[in-house]
Amino acid sequence: MTKSAGDRIPSRTECDELMAQYSMRPHIIEHSIQVMNVSLAIIDNLRNGVSVNRDMVIAAALLHDITKTKSLETKEHHDASGGALLRELGFSSTAEIVEQHVFIQNLRLEGMLEEREIVYYADKRVLHNTIVTIEERVHDLILRYGTTEDICSHILQSKIYMLAVEKKIAGFIE
Repeated sequence: MTKSAGDRIPSRTECDELMAQYSMRPHIIEHSIQVMNVSLAIIDNLRNGVSVNRDMVIAAALLHDITKTKSLETKEHHDASGGALLRELGFSSTAEIVEQHVFIQNLRLEGMLEEREIVYYADKRVLHNTIVTIEERVHDLILRYGTTEDICSHILQSKIYMLAVEKKIAGFIE
């Protein structure tokens, strides 16, 4: 992903300030830090010559649930509202990743590894603050959010994307 003109990536300090400013609950912050840790483990094990923007991945991982606390009350889609917030703050590239951490769009299984794929996958491997299998994460998503047959079906369908991204990432790991 390339940054657009006038776009910038929030620093780690800015991410910490934003998490506090937007009242992210401690357990959501712990989850986000673990998503960042998984993302960095992926980046740190990429084959030579594979290039991703580390700072962008850190920021997107830390801020992917920036509006999750608010969404628990409003029932808004925190991926969309988080992306909108970050875009308003001048972080459009980070916003694009945040908007796709729940459901990745236009997945390209061929081509270079993208920052959005790393954050999407890392989020799918972290349940609360524990690293789990995709199977365990999907099971939890169904238990927590599978209130209708349609939602359950959508979650199970998204498992195909999770496994596809996992396979793509594995192809770039040493």
